Amino acid sequence: MRVWAEGLLGLEAAVELLIGHGTWLTRADFAAAALTSGRDGITGAVMVSVDFEAALAARRAGCLPCSAGEEQILALAASIAAGVPVALAPAWIGFDGAAQVAQLRRTVTRKGKKTVEVVYLITSDRAAGPAALAAWVRGHWHIENKLHWVRDVTYQEDKSLVRTGNAPRVMASLRSLVISILRLDGHTNIAAANRHHARDPLRTLKLLQAA
Repeated sequence: MRVWAEGLLGLEAAVELLIGHGTWLTRADFAAAALTSGRDGITGAVMVSVDFEAALAARRAGCLPCSAGEEQILALAASIAAGVPVALAPAWIGFDGAAQVAQLRRTVTRKGKKTVEVVYLITSDRAAGPAALAAWVRGHWHIENKLHWVRDVTYQEDKSLVRTGNAPRVMASLRSLVISILRLDGHTNIAAANRHHARDPLRTLKLLQAA
């Protein structure tokens, strides 16, 4: 393998990781899935190449059972060989599907006071890069601002005294339904829309009939 990888820094590092770890190279199923023997076309030296993509595909298909540590070594070696950075989820996550952990730092200014908020993201998407993660976060806050913030502030959901049985879930669903109907009717300010319909019950009936 060293002969095959010589001169290519990423492959050299990936091969040394596999050799240093040792376990994968002793397995017949890994050899069958990912290793190919041959000779160097110039020197004639015997060499073994590694098809990291084939190894990952076999692992995903369940053909290469392994421990979490062995899976991380294989993923890291494949990432290094391809020149793609990877952030592996630590064992303490407790989520079998976790592939990456990201730290997000936000600078928030409230009443002239600046603070830094740190939150952590967990994803099962190993290929997601910083741009994708940032887009997901923005999408999450778009939902927060468009639905949950309205429920909390306009409808004062957090102050509701309905707390027993299925009633809280039913009320939350009704609030979300009302918000959706009002938005479909073209309202962007839900509080103003509530006042508009409260002044004339017939408006509400017509809205429900059209929904």
